[in-house]
Amino acid sequence: MSIQHNVSLKEFNTFGIDAKAKYFISISNKEELIEALQLPQFSEYFVLGGGSNMLLTGDIDIPVLHINIKGKEALAVSSQGHVGIEVQAGENWHEFVLWCIENNYGGVENLSLIPGNVGTSPIQNIGAYGVELKDVFTSCTAIDIETLEEKIFMLEDCKFGYRNSIFKNEAKGKYIITSVFFELTSRDHQLNTSYGAIQQELESNNISEPTIKDVSDAVIAIRQRKLPDPKEIGNSGSFFKNPVIPKAEFEVLQEKHPNAPHYVVSDTEIKVPAGWLIEQCGFKGQRFGDAGVHKNQALVLVNYGNAKGEEILALAKKIQKSVFEKFNISIVAEVNVI
Repeated sequence: MSIQHNVSLKEFNTFGIDAKAKYFISISNKEELIEALQLPQFSEYFVLGGGSNMLLTGDIDIPVLHINIKGKEALAVSSQGHVGIEVQAGENWHEFVLWCIENNYGGVENLSLIPGNVGTSPIQNIGAYGVELKDVFTSCTAIDIETLEEKIFMLEDCKFGYRNSIFKNEAKGKYIITSVFFELTSRDHQLNTSYGAIQQELESNNISEPTIKDVSDAVIAIRQRKLPDPKEIGNSGSFFKNPVIPKAEFEVLQEKHPNAPHYVVSDTEIKVPAGWLIEQCGFKGQRFGDAGVHKNQALVLVNYGNAKGEEILALAKKIQKSVFEKFNISIVAEVNVI
C-alpha cells in the first residue's frame, strides 16, 4: 500500500471532472483496506469505487481510498438451477454482467451497460428495465470503518428501496463494501422483456425465443442509442431519480398533459419519467458552456470537455427549479454531489 499525493481524479470519475485528491490510496485487498483505515495521521476518508454515480464539485483534502479489489467466483450450483456468485467490490459491473452471460448465469442481463463497480451497486440499489439489484442480491460483506470488523449484510438488512438502501441512510459513511453475493439462475431463466423497448428491440431482430444474451444485447443497443458513452463524453448516466407521485396528483397532471408517460407503482402511486418532465421544460439538447443536457436523453447531464462540477450542479438546480415551477413536481438528484 502506498500513498500518492495530488492525484487528478479526472480518470476516476465518469463525469471527467478534473478535481484533485490530496492523498490517494489504491486498495487491492481487505488487508490493505484495514491498514489504510489505521493510518494514524488520518481520521476520515473518501471511498471511491467506479466513480460513476458522483459529481465532484471541488478538490478532496481527505484521503481517497480507491477500492480496486478484484475477483469473481461461482460458489455453488443447486439442483434447482440456482447459482451463488461472489464478486469483489472493485470489479466493473458491466464486465461482471458479460461474464455471467458467458457462463449462462441469468438474472442480471437487464442490468447490462450500467456504469460503475460491483461494490457500489448495493448502495444505489441499481436498476434498469424492470430489474433491480435487490432481485438478485443475497448479501454483501463490508468493513466497519470504526471497529475494522467485517460485517455481513443480508438482503433484509439492506432496506432496499428505489435507488436507495441502508448505505445511503443510517449506515452512510460507516462501512466499506468489499464483496457482493448474488443468486442467479443456471437454467430455466426467467426473462423480463416487458419493460421499456426490450420486446420491440427483440422483434426488430426477428427474435421470438430470446436467450439471456439476446436480452442483454437488446438492452445494450437501447442504452447505446439513448445514453452517451462516458469514455466519449463525460456523464454519470441518469442524473435524477424518476419521481413517484400520489395517484391524485398524477390525475391532475394528466388532465393538462393527456399523453404524459407513466408507470403504475401501486394503487396509490405513479412514477413519472424525469426525462420527460425535463424535456417538456425545454432543456433537452441545451448547452451552457461545457455543461449541458444530452440531445437524446434529457435525464443525462453531460460534460462537453472542461466543465467544472459547480457548473453542472448549477445546471441541475436550474432544471429542478424549472420542473417544479411548471409541474409542481420535485425531482431529486440520483447522483451523489461531493
